[in-house]
Amino acid sequence: MFVNITIPNWSDFAHFVPEAIMFGAFLLALMGDVIVRGRKPVVPFLITLLGALAALYYSFASPPVGDAGVLGSLVMIDSFAGFFRIVFSFVAVVTILFSWSSEEIMGSTREHKGEYYALIALMTGGMMVMAEARDLVMLFMSMELVALTSYVMAGYMRNSLRSTEASLKYVIFGAVSSGIMLFGMSLLFGMTGQMTFVGIRDALVANPVNDLSMLVVLIMIMAGFGYKIAMVPFHFWCPDVYEGAPTPVSAFFSVGPKAAGFALMIRFFFTVFQPIVDTIDWPLMIAILSAVTMTYGNIVAVKQTNVKRLLAYSSIAHVGYLLMGFLLLTPGGLQAILFYLLVYAVMNLGAFMFVSAINNSIKSEELSDYAGLGFRAPWASVMMFIFLVSLVGLPPAAGFIGKLYLFTEVLREGWYWLAIVGVLNSVISLFYYMQIARAMYFEKVPEDAPAVKIAPLHYVTMALLAVPTLILGLYWSEFKAIADQAIAGF
Repeated sequence: MFVNITIPNWSDFAHFVPEAIMFGAFLLALMGDVIVRGRKPVVPFLITLLGALAALYYSFASPPVGDAGVLGSLVMIDSFAGFFRIVFSFVAVVTILFSWSSEEIMGSTREHKGEYYALIALMTGGMMVMAEARDLVMLFMSMELVALTSYVMAGYMRNSLRSTEASLKYVIFGAVSSGIMLFGMSLLFGMTGQMTFVGIRDALVANPVNDLSMLVVLIMIMAGFGYKIAMVPFHFWCPDVYEGAPTPVSAFFSVGPKAAGFALMIRFFFTVFQPIVDTIDWPLMIAILSAVTMTYGNIVAVKQTNVKRLLAYSSIAHVGYLLMGFLLLTPGGLQAILFYLLVYAVMNLGAFMFVSAINNSIKSEELSDYAGLGFRAPWASVMMFIFLVSLVGLPPAAGFIGKLYLFTEVLREGWYWLAIVGVLNSVISLFYYMQIARAMYFEKVPEDAPAVKIAPLHYVTMALLAVPTLILGLYWSEFKAIADQAIAGF
């Protein structure tokens, strides 16, 4: 009835290698930073980079076969978890590489640079566990591990008032949403007497509870997940945190924790509520949340003059698109979500990295200061244009294929009005994304505009993101098959 924990053994460790690598990299990076002090934390940087690369390689080379429990019923290692291991490891590698040449992270006035890289490793391991949790205890612990690490990273520039404000808002909203979710989980445990997702599902099927009570529990738990993925009305922290945090951190936040939140949502709701989805009108509730989230994010983004804040509202809108695949908790919808998360990770990470690279040089994130960047930084601007086209959802970029799968699944289930809302929102997004392109290519360069110098490592990292953004839009079948297999095994 209560938590089923077994003492881990070596057979458990064999299923937990990528997570062990990232947690080990966290500890080694902290120790290395203490032992080898210097202006540039080469040792923590190399340890976390090698750890993320090793986790990425292992996740590709040794995908989970079947499913295996770790720590009894707390963690499940399956093809679904294997998919997110790849996503999180890749995001960590890109963020670590880009941060090395970022003035916001590695500036001469910055302190605790080694700890920054260690926190990336810790957060990556926590996100992997989030995608694997199958017990209420592990659900909450993994979410809080990622949240607490996020609070520290958001306030990394502690001498910046904007960064400190971002961290404080993150903590306040996070504490409130976590408390609401925890209360909902306690009610769910009281109704079923079970902690595992499977046990809760079986108890609800065997002994149905009052529909109103279940709806209240559902809303309270959804508050915690909604905060993690920045879904309206739990989105208020997102623009301020993204704007105030260092841009590489904002890029990491916009992809990593959001994907982890969706992974945990899918595992929890598909397991627990899928058998009783018709009794609480789940589809209508999610459809409304999806429409409101994408519409709010896109409309408010139109008014933004700060590019990083614009991308923050854009990321809220993309949560709305992703929620379309969450409507009926069908395998097809979940496969569309996973593929879009893969596409979103590449294109959104690239857009934020461009903002970071430009801010590194001209010390501005304002749209007006992007005038003429197409000629002042031609290669970087071309890559940014690729990311923008993909974020809109235009061919031949990957975003088009991702949205096509989501819209197709929604239409297949008969939600025509929601598909229309999604298409209209994509048209709205075209306006503000192309504002950035217009500033780069069609606005005159001011005479006093500073020269734009982009670090070679930034060029390399953006290219690592721009090329897949195009390839996934032309040759997507193999990558879509990975997402399909993850859900099929799940």
